[in-house]
Amino acid sequence: MGGSAQPNFLLFITDQHRADHLGCAGHALLRTPHIDALAARGCRFTDFHVATPICQPNRASLMTGRLPSAHGLQLNGRELSHGEKTFVQTLRDAGYRTALAGKSHLQNITSVPPFWPQATERLRSECKSLFPGRYGQEVARHWDEDEAFGLDLPYYGFEQVALTIGHADQQSGHWRRWLRRQSPDADRLIGPDNALPTPDWALTRLGQAWRTRVPEALYPTNYIAEQSCEMLRGFAAGDAPFFLQCSFPDPHHPFTPPGRYWDMYRPSDVDLPSSFDAELTDAPPPVRWLHAQRANRPDHFKPGHGTFAVTHQEAREALALNYGNIACIDDAIGRVMAELQRLGLADNTVVMFTSDHGDLLGDRGLMFKGGLHYGGLTRVPFIWSDPATSGSSASPVSREISSLAQTIDIAATVLARAGLEPAHGMQGQSLLPLVRGQTDALRSSVLIEEEGQRLDFGLGQRIRMRTLRTGDHRISIYDGQPWGELCDLRADPLELRNLWNDPASQVLRSQLMADLAYAMLRQTNTSPYPLASA
Repeated sequence: MGGSAQPNFLLFITDQHRADHLGCAGHALLRTPHIDALAARGCRFTDFHVATPICQPNRASLMTGRLPSAHGLQLNGRELSHGEKTFVQTLRDAGYRTALAGKSHLQNITSVPPFWPQATERLRSECKSLFPGRYGQEVARHWDEDEAFGLDLPYYGFEQVALTIGHADQQSGHWRRWLRRQSPDADRLIGPDNALPTPDWALTRLGQAWRTRVPEALYPTNYIAEQSCEMLRGFAAGDAPFFLQCSFPDPHHPFTPPGRYWDMYRPSDVDLPSSFDAELTDAPPPVRWLHAQRANRPDHFKPGHGTFAVTHQEAREALALNYGNIACIDDAIGRVMAELQRLGLADNTVVMFTSDHGDLLGDRGLMFKGGLHYGGLTRVPFIWSDPATSGSSASPVSREISSLAQTIDIAATVLARAGLEPAHGMQGQSLLPLVRGQTDALRSSVLIEEEGQRLDFGLGQRIRMRTLRTGDHRISIYDGQPWGELCDLRADPLELRNLWNDPASQVLRSQLMADLAYAMLRQTNTSPYPLASA
């Protein structure tokens, strides 16, 4: 059953999940026993960062092992070119069975026109086109309106896919079709208009939380777990090694934890981040602008997906519901892990856990993501639980690794563990030397990119920024702006004091700017190889 000299791989990924929102990360209130169990018999990376704190680009970076500037999906609204080779395709080419249950988000999920460019800005032709292939395969409306609509398989290397599209209880794809088969009233269970009343909740008034009528058993998180278990049963019946990605769209907002998870944690029991009301030194213009917006917020204000400033009550509610979503995911992971064990696959399966980016969730009085590179947004969980290095089940080996690592490293690490070569142009590094204790560090810094569509923070132009993060410092620059951010992470781990204009920090700023330039040069795309000498 699934017997192979090569290891199997099971990757759990959540959406918008902070690294410190886990029991094994020392959270005082949140309980995540099943994820903690993975960390207890594996390695938990404590300084693991995204390639970009935005959904689509970072998921593409995970799949390709390349930064957004290399793979081309630099902002939400683009689609991953079929000319980009994913590590899942490399596994499949080598004989692996491959499957995805849950969120993909490698192509657009809406057909709504982009914020940028506006019609008056758009030129008639492009310098670069996507590699030939079918795009728009994840647009939710097509799935909802046409029962025959589906994916072309293999999809970026996945030969089986049970797809969910979107967030909260309003998801589409295979889940929505399945839900309609389970309940004739399916469409009257989902969304805020059909929700159970919660008149006292501030986030309900903002349109960012509602108490769903979808039962726990029918909620997308449970569907993804059950589909994953079914895929595992199929793998167990064969002899080929497998890669399974179990991808949960929660705890991303809007917050709709089902059933008992809605009030598992109460806002009154939640502690706000210590930085919520902290005094900020030389806060960058985006943060000052956001705080001013909160002070002058109109009654009809409804946040979208970008960063906004919250009240104490809004933050407490968001944290409580975020914890409920995570608890629901943790239970789902427990069911998948139990099935892996029952099928006799656990002893040859490497299990990983990560997220596509974080969430401010009250840090500095802010919520969600976009245009800021604080640790709450860029640092995500990464757990590597490998039977070959985890000791026996009776005496598991647990390690915390504080070395810098990044989303782009996952692809290289999986391929190395499978005994396969990386593709030319992959920019990540295998983490196996860290996992095996052969080295204390692979890199001295990580480069984090961001490109946006929206004109955020009153700047008059879309966000384009780069960050260099070392073990000691973070420096962030914004395109076209004379200001930036410089933080001493050792003396100021909450990143409350911006040293960009500090006279005593100008030599350091110059050195880090040079380091950032060299990092950008080092990570310049090198693929494809040249075909001739010149």
